[in-house]
Amino acid sequence: MEDQQKRIHPVVDVKSPPPRPPPVMASMLSRGSATSDKGMLNMAPRPPSMVTVPLVPQGHATSEKVLPRRRQRSCCCKFICWTISLLFVILILIAATAGILYLIFRPKLPKYSINNLNISDLRLNYDLSLYAKFNVKITANNPNEKIGIYYEKGSRLSVWYTNSMLCEGSLPKFYQGHQNITKLDLALTGQNEYGSTIMAALQEQQQTGRIPLELKVVAPVAIKLGSLKLRKMKILGQCNLVVDSLSANNLISIKASNCRFGLKL
Repeated sequence: MEDQQKRIHPVVDVKSPPPRPPPVMASMLSRGSATSDKGMLNMAPRPPSMVTVPLVPQGHATSEKVLPRRRQRSCCCKFICWTISLLFVILILIAATAGILYLIFRPKLPKYSINNLNISDLRLNYDLSLYAKFNVKITANNPNEKIGIYYEKGSRLSVWYTNSMLCEGSLPKFYQGHQNITKLDLALTGQNEYGSTIMAALQEQQQTGRIPLELKVVAPVAIKLGSLKLRKMKILGQCNLVVDSLSANNLISIKASNCRFGLKL
């Protein structure tokens, strides 16, 4: 028992470094580690091959690509600016010319009035169409001191009852001088296929003593400024009339008249 107690068992010190292997073992371990390192190196992925791209100098690219585009844009901008400026100058010249002409000639619209309306014929035909013939006396007044008016071909006057045209005619071709008053005696004729319906409505309206009629005028004219004759324009007019009767060959009284005229370029 004493012998067993006197024996001392080796105690491993954890903090102490591990014992070095023998030289033979160290050489074997170094060889194995070398081979393992070589294997690991062989197994590692190879980096991708690098391709060198020649760089173009920045100044060279600008001179070949950027500068032509800038030049094209600058040319377009200059062209647009010149065009807008030219149009602006033309508009100013037109406005100035129109202002000068207005101050010199003082243009005024001609005035028109209906003096008399007479019905020569108003009857139903055998096919129940309505035949009408009106005589209209119109006074045309040109109040301008320095402007003459050429009445050209293609004018049209028409008399309407509600939405039905009763008759139509045209103005003669003539020239109206400065501050001139011209009286026109015009004959208007027409035929409407819905005669029976229109005649019945006119007879019913005649009992009230107030029959509404509408006179429409479209007259192509040319204005003369001094010795200069301008291009054709149109005088558009509309007169709302109220007459007491539409009996043929009777004196018709115009109870109300409202006319509006304008100039269309």
